[in-house]
Amino acid sequence: MHLFVDISSHGFGHLAITAPVLNALAEMAPDLRLTVRSGLPPAKLRERIHVPFTLIEASSDFGYRMIDATRVDLAASAAAYRTAHADWPASVTREANFLATLKPDLVLTNVSYLPLAGAAAAGIPACSLCSLNWADLFGHFFGNESWAAPIHTQMLAAYRSAKRFLRVTPGMPMPALTNVEEVGPIARHGQRHDLGLSGDKAVLIAMGGIAHRVPVENWPRLPGIRWLLSADWQCGHPDAIAFESFGLGFTDLLCSVDAIITKPGYGTFTEAACNGTPLLYQRRRDWPEQDCLIDWLQANGCGGQISEAALLNGEVHMPLEKLWASPRPPLPQATGSREAAAALLKAAGKSDT
Repeated sequence: MHLFVDISSHGFGHLAITAPVLNALAEMAPDLRLTVRSGLPPAKLRERIHVPFTLIEASSDFGYRMIDATRVDLAASAAAYRTAHADWPASVTREANFLATLKPDLVLTNVSYLPLAGAAAAGIPACSLCSLNWADLFGHFFGNESWAAPIHTQMLAAYRSAKRFLRVTPGMPMPALTNVEEVGPIARHGQRHDLGLSGDKAVLIAMGGIAHRVPVENWPRLPGIRWLLSADWQCGHPDAIAFESFGLGFTDLLCSVDAIITKPGYGTFTEAACNGTPLLYQRRRDWPEQDCLIDWLQANGCGGQISEAALLNGEVHMPLEKLWASPRPPLPQATGSREAAAALLKAAGKSDT
């Protein structure tokens, strides 16, 4: 079975959803041949995807242009979509020719729609997998613009051409799609490690795969708390530690800390809940996916909101203490990866069930 997978590089959440499914699929189909196209760093892909694959280093989508991890650059996003759809039929033809040459048994996207349109034109079955789709977000941001309707129609047609849109839990409703199939939560399970901090609590600050810096160097010192953050920040706070120094993958690091501060994103939310790590989140500005993520976290994990002002000023002590005093619900079961893998086998005609 040859599977072509297109993974969006709009943050790391698309990889966090896709990789467990690919790993489960490889267990179910030992003859799996995997080709991956993505603009994400190869090392990040290989950290998550545990089976051999051929990598095509390219991106077929951009998602949304971002100012930082919590704010969309609407003007730049609008310009990018108008450029991408300036000659949509020609783009679909090029993609169809590429896929016809590659000859996969199935195309899977998370969550680009151009490969779906190309697969339909080439007569290759295709599926998509995500908690959101770019068409719904496009309608949210640009639905009232005079130029938007033809683009939105092309996006929806591409998503509707897929055999299945595997909507993970939690996920947006997607009422405009008639091919939605729900699967359970997807999350990687990690292993807890002793970070060697002599009893101090460790708080990981990770805003996802989109550049976003929190001014921790201006925060007051809080006895007994260490801040784990990216070495790229070059933070001068005396209690800050570069999380790369521990040599752990993200999920193992998340399992080993006492809390994480982040923004709403599928991978971090589900991994925190399924691994039992308390989480503080700063809401994203006008990002329609976040409400379903927050509602699910409140029901299934230990989470709380923190304001942008509190993060800027380092007013984090009370939100953290409130978080740590909160009850811990039973860990949710991450059943979605095997459910999605089974659905992909059916879509490829490789399963009798």
